Amino acid sequence: MPEHEISHLENSLGYCFKDKKIFLEALTHKSFFHENPDKADAYNERLEFLGDSVLGFVVVEYLFLSDYNLTESVMAKTKSYLVKESVLSEIANTIFLGKYLRLGKGEEVTGGRTKRSLLADAVEALLGAVYIDGGYEKARSLIIRLFKEKIDAIMRSGEFHDFKTELQEKTQLLFSTIPEYKILRQEGAEHKKLFTIEVYIEGERYGAGTGKSKKEAETLAAKEALQKLQK
Repeated sequence: MPEHEISHLENSLGYCFKDKKIFLEALTHKSFFHENPDKADAYNERLEFLGDSVLGFVVVEYLFLSDYNLTESVMAKTKSYLVKESVLSEIANTIFLGKYLRLGKGEEVTGGRTKRSLLADAVEALLGAVYIDGGYEKARSLIIRLFKEKIDAIMRSGEFHDFKTELQEKTQLLFSTIPEYKILRQEGAEHKKLFTIEVYIEGERYGAGTGKSKKEAETLAAKEALQKLQK
């Protein structure tokens, strides 16, 4: 990998590796390793396994020390949500990780650079590599930087709890219908949009929510609707 590409990714991470070899290992998929034994000494699955543990610990520690005063059950659900493939792949996309992966020809032609599973694995491998190269504090700092916005958004919205599914089940039981979500407005620049969405049951407005994604706004609207139904 050219030095300027290494530097670009390090800049995105906010961390400069002392050992570039372990950095490259974190970016190396086993397909590349098997096809290019002369160019790779290892692939990233061991680092991925380590990074998964480091990530889980840092997330739980952050939640435990936060002002939210969360129960064990809520911490467990939140951690489970944050370390799932879809969230990790979103984190990968924020640093354009896909373009830096070392993939074999088969993975390359089948869209490996955008596969959620590969991106999620590479994020964990990078975290493992930072832990080995720089120690716990550097790894923790990187994880908080990458995940803090996502953690705070989840805690505000309760997205780890499936309010939309719960609302749908209740409306089917009580009204024999399903809720309808309508976008009230979109605001802000393309990369900083805010969505406000209302939820209706049998034509009556039951709740509204505003979030940085349609999903977050719908979740908040469903949460408010559930509160109204409970009253």
